Amino acid sequence: MPERGKNGAPVDGRVRAVIDAVFPAVDGGRFAVKRACDELLVVEADCFTDGHDALRVVARWRAEDAPAWQETEMTHVGNDRWRGAFTVDNPGRYRYTVTAWVDHFLTWRNEFARREDLGDMVIAAQVGAGLIREAAERARAADRKRLDEWAHRLTTGGDAVTLRTVALDDELAQLAARYPDLALAATWPADMPLVVDRMRARYSTWYEMFPRSSAPEPGRHGTFHDCEALLAYVAELGFDVLYLPPIHPVGRGMRKGKNNTLGAGPDDVGSPWAIGAAEGGHKAVHPALGTIGDFRGLVATAHEYGIEIALDIALQCAPDHPYVKEHPQWFRWRPDGRVQYAENPPKRYQDIYPFNFEGDDWRALWQELKSVMDFWIGEGVKIFRVDNPHTKTFAFWEWAIAEIKGAHPEVIFLAEAFTRPKVMHRLAKLGFTQSYTYFAWRNTRHELTEYFTELAHGSGREYFRPNVWPNTPDILTEALQFGGRPAFMARLVLAATLAASYGIYGPAYELMENTPRESGSEEYLDSEKYELRHWDRERPDSLRAFVALLNRIRRENPALQSDRSLRFFPTDNEQLICYAKIDQARDNAIVTVVNLDPKNTHAGWVDLDLAALGIDAQHPYQMHDLLTGARYLWEGARNFVQLDPARVPAHVFGVRRRAHREQDFDYFA
Repeated sequence: MPERGKNGAPVDGRVRAVIDAVFPAVDGGRFAVKRACDELLVVEADCFTDGHDALRVVARWRAEDAPAWQETEMTHVGNDRWRGAFTVDNPGRYRYTVTAWVDHFLTWRNEFARREDLGDMVIAAQVGAGLIREAAERARAADRKRLDEWAHRLTTGGDAVTLRTVALDDELAQLAARYPDLALAATWPADMPLVVDRMRARYSTWYEMFPRSSAPEPGRHGTFHDCEALLAYVAELGFDVLYLPPIHPVGRGMRKGKNNTLGAGPDDVGSPWAIGAAEGGHKAVHPALGTIGDFRGLVATAHEYGIEIALDIALQCAPDHPYVKEHPQWFRWRPDGRVQYAENPPKRYQDIYPFNFEGDDWRALWQELKSVMDFWIGEGVKIFRVDNPHTKTFAFWEWAIAEIKGAHPEVIFLAEAFTRPKVMHRLAKLGFTQSYTYFAWRNTRHELTEYFTELAHGSGREYFRPNVWPNTPDILTEALQFGGRPAFMARLVLAATLAASYGIYGPAYELMENTPRESGSEEYLDSEKYELRHWDRERPDSLRAFVALLNRIRRENPALQSDRSLRFFPTDNEQLICYAKIDQARDNAIVTVVNLDPKNTHAGWVDLDLAALGIDAQHPYQMHDLLTGARYLWEGARNFVQLDPARVPAHVFGVRRRAHREQDFDYFA
């Protein structure tokens, strides 16, 4: 679009190219589009001009602090819509835009190809020679010589065949196209923001574990050394992120007892989210866990296993946190002279004091809270799970995340915000790398299909990266309370195959902890949020082997490492859900079928989109169940499945797109 002056008139009225409807754009460019390294950003725009002249369009991009633009040619895809794509190799903040111009050389070449009269062709060749000489003036020395020679040949005449051959030389045309006349080019007036993250932002597998419950014997407070001893177990399960709830000193004032009771006893350890005591606050570690040096050792050892440590960032204080005495202005005070504790009626959190983000000293508060994250980055932490970010001011997050990622673009922020959809999306727009979802409460085929179609294909996919969890220390759903082992297996398959990033709270998940505190509650009975727990990870009924298998399937199949290709297929049974993920570039396709009923066997017909899967409908194809090893020969789009939840409630099929010989199969059905 031409640049406009103060009166609305174009600065240069000779600019004829029009650019409109640039996509993707989040709120018109107010917020950044997100991609991971080596992930395509496909840019589209409506571009056209008056008359019949040829147009050229390029997508341009640069690092935010770099002056030079890179560019890629966009192609016309119909109805004046243009499309181009590029990838970025390094994490950081970038800008992209679209530039279009009337290309007189390309117009000349297109018209010359339609000319037939020799006299007409001779005149047109002279016009073309002039355009080529202009391109030569813009060219580098070696290319300038070749273009000048081409222009000279066009003016030496010849028969129609010779002249056409010289004028339409493809190689020389590509050379001339490198040096277009951009004097009257139009550029989209707003440089669009782009955030590029490392690959773990797009594909990650999380395991949550309370360090204080990591001791091998019951009754003892776990340590960082105990956590180190469990890294082999976490690696065996196939997780690449180990998320630790707060590791700081736990407040003694108003400490909660077992099962969230008031009035803790002398042996009650309290909630780790009630941060701060005489031993220190957000930059200290709980003395019973060890020292900062011990924590550094845990981070280093985890790295050797290919695991990153993620820390909980909970911006709140226990009543005896040092901040309360040192900075009373950072809190709200009640008329009775006490600090206002956190509450969400009827829930009350007497052991937690929220910060007052509307206080006069808000700038100092912001700086201090950012310094907490800076401190842990300095200790080797590059992933943060942020507790309840929606209860802190949006402006703080936009500033803090931009500041931190400006210095450390590799840092990942996961927003733990189970709140209203628009609030969750706003946090993602403000800079949170990943976001919790409503997956835990989506159970039926309709609910799952509708929700994950929105996540994968709605407008939010440009900035909202889902991280799905079937359970958390706060969430024990009815599906898990009453569905038994089949429900735990089915929900795990759904999480691991519907989303590129997922996590479980363990070992409660693999040990199938399913007893609520009381009827109708999603709180665990004897929750380790309030007490030490001892877990028998060697229990023979553990799902550890099943978890490890699913995570290995995820690692070995790139189709499961992205969300954008997700598509659902029809089934004739409401209790069966069928969907696929496809990585065309790596020739990898995964089809998953899950029985959503944990009590009963269900059978039915699934209808695959063979074209989407790249399957030739005229030939049989192999479906390899990666969970059981069984191989099935399918023909056509419609095929029969039957799943007994008492055995395995799901198929995770690797698709072999064409079978040639019976020897390719171990089993036919």
